[in-house]
This record gives sequence, structure tokens and C-alpha cells, in this order.
Amino acid sequence: MKNLHKLTTILFGTLILGAMGCTDLEEELYGSRYIDTSSVASSADLNSVYAQLNGFADQANTGYAMQEHTTDEQLGPTRGTDWDDFGVFRQLHLHTWDPSHTHLFDTWNNLNIGVFRATLVADRGADNQIRGEARFLRAWFMYNIVDLYGQAPFRDPDDAPDVNPRVLSRSEATNFIIDDLRFAETNLTVPGTAGKASREAAQFLLAKVYLNRAVYNQDPQNPAGPFTFAKTDMDSVIHYANAVISSGRFQLDPNYFDNFKWDNSTASSELIFVRENSDAEQPANTRNRTYMGNHYNQTPSGWNGFTTLAEFYNSFEDGDQRKGGPLPGFTDRVGQWAGFNIGQQFGPGNVPLKDRSGNPLIFTPEVNLSYATESEGIRVTKYPLDPDHLDNSANDYVFFRYADLLLMKAEALLRGGGPDPLGQTPQAIVASIRSIRGASPLATVDETTLLAERGRELYYEGWRRNDLIRFGKFNDPTNQRPQASAPFRVVFPIPQRAVDTNPNLQQNPGY
Repeated sequence: MKNLHKLTTILFGTLILGAMGCTDLEEELYGSRYIDTSSVASSADLNSVYAQLNGFADQANTGYAMQEHTTDEQLGPTRGTDWDDFGVFRQLHLHTWDPSHTHLFDTWNNLNIGVFRATLVADRGADNQIRGEARFLRAWFMYNIVDLYGQAPFRDPDDAPDVNPRVLSRSEATNFIIDDLRFAETNLTVPGTAGKASREAAQFLLAKVYLNRAVYNQDPQNPAGPFTFAKTDMDSVIHYANAVISSGRFQLDPNYFDNFKWDNSTASSELIFVRENSDAEQPANTRNRTYMGNHYNQTPSGWNGFTTLAEFYNSFEDGDQRKGGPLPGFTDRVGQWAGFNIGQQFGPGNVPLKDRSGNPLIFTPEVNLSYATESEGIRVTKYPLDPDHLDNSANDYVFFRYADLLLMKAEALLRGGGPDPLGQTPQAIVASIRSIRGASPLATVDETTLLAERGRELYYEGWRRNDLIRFGKFNDPTNQRPQASAPFRVVFPIPQRAVDTNPNLQQNPGY
């Protein structure tokens, strides 16, 4: 039984790819498998690998809660008996998680299943296009493992079922990811949709890896830095960013919420890599990004859960599109705004809403993490839903976006990369983004202002923890967490059930 939990059960002849485990034991990510070595993987066989991306749209697993609730951008208050969930969201925001935290284990499994599925296709791919897609996807799953957990188990496809997966250190796994992405960049030559791996998606992720390489090469005993950003790495960020820019396929969208609303697949000019949804099928249903904050009496009726923090909301100036406001075709139908929702809330027909006690439904800036009322906290609508299809809205789920790429390039230039062959400066790049978003120019662009700008541009997109760590701010006190957390918290622990199953895994320092 133990070995059944070490591998994903896979019949490669028909590529039935899925996790198998006994419910009363550790559902570790690798169970036994049979591989028909005479078979090759076709483009259709990639579907099971792409399907593993669906979990990223969940509000809890595959890392979203770990990346957002741990920051100054999001929290999940307990409201009476609602949303207590044994304290899992409070623990994330307060930085008090331990190796038994359920989100850590579920995320670990989902990501490692993705790596193993991609490995099988990469190993047996019929051609380099298929191998390139598989290796890009493997790099994306492994990148998230490296970023969250600081080490990555890896099973070679020909290993016997009873062989424990070897473990790559953070720096070794980073090099492994870079190798996969360079292969993908070379072989993914035909432009495709944003829902499929592409050369530009590989270049985007290469820029992201090189930008964070100083973090991932850090001594595991001192993971919070300070970090030394090598000029060669920053030059690589600029190189890959310029490759995407020079493709001519992307540009900043003058309407910020075009990137997220229900027709973003055609409306947006910024989407580099997404998980596609449609009216007919929503494998990565983005509705939870709205439902998780919406009050029960709003349209759509939500789960009355997560909020942003007042300090984060106050970092936006009036007139900045990203702060939100009425969205034509949405607000006039359902009542709420795109972006941040604060104060008196309205329903269809602009009717003022009430809470369940009959009082005006007024979202307040103040929110208590442990004892919140049902109206406390500013809510966020990042993915406005189709009013005609609220439960099956077609919003594509966004992973990589052009504005992020530009901000990564600005940061690399600020950290000593360059000179830029395209002649851009951090000031000019940030000014171009703020101008199109309707925000006033910044007097200076330094680390402090650039981190704040990344927050304003990319909020609720799953990058905040990654950014705070790189800028040395993740452990700082924030609302509801008045004391700085321990530096080792920049890396999550390996789930205890995983450590118990694979003796090659060693628990991270501090846990």
C-alpha cells in the first residue's frame, strides 16, 4: 500500500493519468503505474497534463491561498461559524502554519501530479512540439513547487514502482526548470492560443525564473536573504522580456478589466498564458474569484469569505482603473463594481442591499480576522462574470500577462541589468503602465515604489507572496499580524505525510 502512494497510477497506452490512493493512508502523489513502452504520446495525450492546471483556479488548493492569504493583499476572516475551517486561513495570514496544514498537502499533491504527468508525455512525445508543450507544463508545475517548498521530488519515468523519488535541491530544480524552458522555447515555434504552451509563454516563465534565481539559489539555512541579484540573471530577464515584446503579439490593454471579464479571450491584448473556459465548458471555473468574497445577498449570491486589507486598498489613487468602478454590461445588470467593492452595496436595478439581519449591507474597511461580522471587509471582483451565465461564465483564468512581463523587465533594469537594447528605463516602463491605467506619474521608481506598483497591477493574481519575498518584505508586520514573522517562513514546510512516505525528503529548516 505504501508504494501505491508513491506514484500516480497511469496506463500509458491510453494515457489514463490520475492519482490513486487508499483513503485511510497518505495519498502521496506517486502510485504504481504500467507503461506500454511501444506507445508514444500524441497531442491528445497532453489533455490530462493541461487538465492539472484546473486546480489553480481553486480558492484554496494548488497554491492560491498560500500565495495570497500569507500577504498584505488578502485574508479570510472567520464570521461567526462561517469560514472557520479549523483556522487554516487564519494560520496562513498569521504565518503560524505547520507541516500538517491541509492546504500544504493538497497543493503538494496537485503540483507533483502535474510534474509526473508532464514527465510521461515529455518522455514519450511523438514529436518535439508535444515534448515542448509537456516540458513547458512540467516547468510551470515544478516552478510552483520550488517557489513554495524549496525542494522538488522527481521520479524518472523508467524508475521501478518501489524506488523513492529523488529530491532536487532548490538550485538544482531551478536549473532543471531552465533546461525544460529552453527546450520549449526552441521547439514551440508555431504561435497558438493563449490556452496552449507557446514560445512566448516559455520566454515569460524564463524571465520569471531568472528574476527569482537569487532567491532560489539562497542558502536553505537563510532563505529570507538578503539576496544578491547577479547581473547575468537580470540580463537574462531583459533578454527574454524583449523577446516577448519583439514578437509583436501583445500590448497593454487600455481597459484593465478586459483582461479578466467574461470575454477576455478575445477582448484582451495582454494574455500570454491562460486556462481557457467557454460558455459550454469551464475546466478552470473563475467564478470562485467572485463568489469567495460576494455576500449572500449580492448577485451572484456568494460565500461571504475573503477580503482585501484597508492598507492595500488605500495604496490606489482615485482615477486608477485598477481600483475599479462601474463596468458597463456588468454593474448595470448585477449592481456591483469591478475591482474593489466598499460601502453600501447594490443589487440589480441599483436597489440598496441589506444583510441577513435587515441592516444596510455596507462593506467596511475594518475587518477582524477572528471575529468579523458578515459585512466587514472590502471585497474584490477581479473576474467580472457574465450576467447571463453567472455559474458558467467563460472568463479565461490568467496565468501570464504582458503587464507583468513589463514590470519584471523594469525590476531587472533597476537591479543592475542592461543596458536595454530597446532603450527602455524602469521609469519609462512604469509610466507607460500607469498612464494607460489612468494613474498619475510616479516621481521616482525605486524598489519601494516598484513593489507597490506590482501590487496594484497584479492583485489577486497569485504573485504577491513571490514579490514580497524577493523584495525582502514578506515577514514584515501587516494588518492583523502586528509582529514580524520568523525568516524561515518564506519557505513552506514539506507536508509531514510526504516526508513520512519518502525518506529522501528532508524537512525544511524551522519546521
